[in-house]
Amino acid sequence: MKPATATITLLLLVLLVPSAALPSGTVCLQCHGAQTGSLGEPVTLWKGSVHEANSVSCHGCHGGDPTDVAMAMSPERGFIGVPKESDIPDFCGRCHVGVREDYLESAHGRALGSGGPTCVTCHGSHRVVTATIELINRRDCTRCHEYGRAEEIKSALAATDGSIATLERTLADLRRIGVTTKETDGELFDLRNRFHRLFHSVDVDKVRAGTAAFRQELDRIKGRVDAIQLELNHRKLWGGAVVVLLLLGAVLALLIYRSYRRER
Repeated sequence: MKPATATITLLLLVLLVPSAALPSGTVCLQCHGAQTGSLGEPVTLWKGSVHEANSVSCHGCHGGDPTDVAMAMSPERGFIGVPKESDIPDFCGRCHVGVREDYLESAHGRALGSGGPTCVTCHGSHRVVTATIELINRRDCTRCHEYGRAEEIKSALAATDGSIATLERTLADLRRIGVTTKETDGELFDLRNRFHRLFHSVDVDKVRAGTAAFRQELDRIKGRVDAIQLELNHRKLWGGAVVVLLLLGAVLALLIYRSYRRER
């Protein structure tokens, strides 16, 4: 289908398909979401992705005007469409600046253009998932090479990654009981993002050295969280002691009252 014909078809679909049948959001989502096959697949894949969860929609990556059907795919409005394979790191690196740098310096980045993986090889293009250590796995890594080095890297990262996840759950528990953790949340979020940049170096020695430094940072944050929990436990103990004393006082008052009634 020629570009002009495709544009006319998209316009007709948006105008003719009943609005109740269209997904809410930008004209990009409305138009592609009403279609089947390769034109509708990106919306299906995008739903439930980390990009959707963070309100990153089609125009966030591909440009264009998400409010105007006629200009949605206009280069004048910044539409850049699908990048060439060699342009993918720069395409994604507009947002993921630090990760782009790490990737380009890695063995993966140095192989760009000669069969090496790009961002979408591991992360996908539209069904982008949250970056976790589970992206390093035998099934995916062995598509290109043996799993040995990748397994070493995953092993070096595992303990610290697990500690970060545990601390995130602890902070979530504290928030649920009304403890303010905003500052610590921000520090841990920053640490996790910087730590996950190590994944892209694909250098075992660099990962091990970097992990040791992150462990020190993590231990400091954990120390503050432990102090909060200790204070809460002390409050619970004192609160429990006060309750016991009040109960004992009530029992003593009842005994005195009964003794007084008998003497009368």
